[in-house]
Amino acid sequence: MKLLTFEEDGQLKAGVKTDHGVLHVEKTAALFNAEVPKEIKEMIKDNVRLIPLLESLIKKAVEENKEELFLEENDLIYGPAVPSPGKIICVGLNYKKHAEESNMPLPDYPILFNKYNNTIAATNEVITLPFNSKENDYEAELAIVIGKQAKNVTKDEALDYVFGYCNSNDLSSRDLQFRTHQWLLGKSCDGFCPIGPYIVTSNEVGNPNQLTIKATVNEEVRQNSNTSDMIFKCDEIVSYISEYMTLNPGDIILTGTPEGVAFGYPENQRVYLKDGDQVTIEIEKLGKLTNIFKEDSQKINESALDGNLINN
Repeated sequence: MKLLTFEEDGQLKAGVKTDHGVLHVEKTAALFNAEVPKEIKEMIKDNVRLIPLLESLIKKAVEENKEELFLEENDLIYGPAVPSPGKIICVGLNYKKHAEESNMPLPDYPILFNKYNNTIAATNEVITLPFNSKENDYEAELAIVIGKQAKNVTKDEALDYVFGYCNSNDLSSRDLQFRTHQWLLGKSCDGFCPIGPYIVTSNEVGNPNQLTIKATVNEEVRQNSNTSDMIFKCDEIVSYISEYMTLNPGDIILTGTPEGVAFGYPENQRVYLKDGDQVTIEIEKLGKLTNIFKEDSQKINESALDGNLINN
């Protein structure tokens, strides 16, 4: 099943992508007198009951020819796949070839850092590049969405705690990231964690460590790899993190990026994101996550002012 959010009347609504269009969950539940949470996080938490219920609602809507319950996907304004995760935990240097291109040793343990909810963005959303930063980079990543509370889970059982997966872009401002030994500033700028367009349930995805993963910038392929190149696999990551902190439904884990980021090129060949660039993250079975980037208006205004001073 593919869950998503979309904007309607200034609010985020839940939808399910089907062969007939996107099912409007709230309207469908009201029509058939079904008890369905309105927020995605609550739907994830209640997934054992809810997924079969949604499947039955889709079947009813189709059988009774309720076309008004299905929306045309191209007409939607998407929201983030998980609008307000409790935790956003990221894994650094988790692909062998990416560690090699970064001239860094393979880690002995997962390198963990975090982002905050200010970074969450949706597909098709325009993201403003941060002021006073020139080295903004893309990172295609598989995001894990936790489905039930996990604490001290074993590697063998870890994936049972996963609700699903989605595309993510662990955007990174390299000049801010490496100002200090802590990466936080360069990773947590506004809009620096777009996710979506869907959460695809784990049963539909299958093995998360056998998925093609790709990033294109202005239709030029920059990253093209497979999640099989991960150093620490998805089950290892969930198990490891759960040893030290409780994972809750709706938490997301970004699992690292493959080779091909701008920072991985020789210094004189690095092409960082600029005004007007379009980046698409595409992971097998998960659809496409696309964002356009624009310069901060303050930066543009100051550049124009500098140019006028020079000309005068």
